[in-house]
Amino acid sequence: MRVLGLDVGEKRIGIAISDELGITSRGLMVLERKGFNEDVKKVVEIAEKNCVDKIVIGLPVNMNGTYGKGVENVKKFGEKLKSIYNAQVIYWDERLTTVAAQKVLIDADISRKKRKGVIDKLAAVLILQSFLDYLHNIDSNGKLL
Repeated sequence: MRVLGLDVGEKRIGIAISDELGITSRGLMVLERKGFNEDVKKVVEIAEKNCVDKIVIGLPVNMNGTYGKGVENVKKFGEKLKSIYNAQVIYWDERLTTVAAQKVLIDADISRKKRKGVIDKLAAVLILQSFLDYLHNIDSNGKLL
């Protein structure tokens, strides 16, 4: 089982991928946004190349649990992906993943300029790893262990 993780932003898309067992997540790349259809096509190419079964997309839910414009844009992206690539698309609450990624990079003493190039990829890693950890902590009835 290969899973692709996406942090879909306005300017960039952070992309992460799982190992073949679906246990760990690693950063793959940051895709600079060019246009909606071109971006979807590029993600599909990456998914096909890596034989991806599932695509987990971070959903930018507000801290109070409400949905804003960002959620609408992400869902539009996910629906387009589903329409042209045969994989399960899962939306995953990404609250605070960018903040956590920023903290990791600051703690690692990465310069502000270098952080800009990797923060979206690290956020995608955190989104995907959170999903993978969840999968490994539920039983066959869907209950949390």
